[in-house]
Amino acid sequence: MSVRVLLTGSKGQLGQELIRSCPSDVALVACDRSQLNLEHADACQAIVETHRPDWVINAGAYTAVDRAEQEPRIAQVVNADGPKALAVGLARHGGRMLQLSTDFVFDGQQGTPYHPQQCVSPLGVYGASKAAGEEHVLNVLGDRAHVLRTSWLYGPVGSNFLRTMLRLHQSKAAAGEPLAVVSDQVGCPTSTLGLAAACWRLIQTASQVQDEWIQEQQLPSILHWSDAGAASWYDFAVAIGELGVAAGMLQHAADVKPITTADYPTPARRPSYSLLDCSGSSAALGLEPMYWRNELEGVLGELISAPCTFS
Repeated sequence: MSVRVLLTGSKGQLGQELIRSCPSDVALVACDRSQLNLEHADACQAIVETHRPDWVINAGAYTAVDRAEQEPRIAQVVNADGPKALAVGLARHGGRMLQLSTDFVFDGQQGTPYHPQQCVSPLGVYGASKAAGEEHVLNVLGDRAHVLRTSWLYGPVGSNFLRTMLRLHQSKAAAGEPLAVVSDQVGCPTSTLGLAAACWRLIQTASQVQDEWIQEQQLPSILHWSDAGAASWYDFAVAIGELGVAAGMLQHAADVKPITTADYPTPARRPSYSLLDCSGSSAALGLEPMYWRNELEGVLGELISAPCTFS
């Protein structure tokens, strides 16, 4: 039986991978910002009423972490009020929701991986707006909603750290200049390839549980998903250079220089340690995350086969 899924943020890096990897038994309605602006609550409810999806995957978001400090109202409307409106539409017409969220809902002070049920404590506007979106969706839909938090997302398309670093490795190496990257923020890079697979597995698993009424196998309301392992932004940048050269994408890698967060101040504070404990989610989904360097190799392979630039 086909599952009808409404996807928001279809032109984002995760949205594009969700479309590319969409299972054959899913009838996907993909909406970009021009088709559904999450700033408009009425439009969010109307599109649910029009399509009556079995699921909404809300991959659309305001993700400009630093700019959010100057635009808190817009961040709140898109990341909290928009998801709430989608959830209200689903509550009225039926259907379930997968709300994508972030490691930035935590402050990064505890020094051990965060469990899904831990209390949130965001440091900035972006994290606070995403935490509010989580709360709204779960309050409105209850066990018909799932929040899936991830970290340091990147992929072969869109604006992300990988594509920026490939471009900077290329230009800095050519100029004989070092590339300075923060080394005291620790988390885990997560590829859109792996995250999209987890999203589709979640929907498949939850739909089977619902159809078969297997109450003891109910999925948790909040799940974590990232690639396996841990890294700093410095580690990630070094690996991008090494693997970029090995894949023939770069002639030379730049010399990466570790710096501290204090050396590179930003408007928004970042958590210094934001590893997510994904063990429970992995067991619930029956899916093992790949080590982040292996996922990076896979994404580089996608970049090689795609006719695009690093910029």
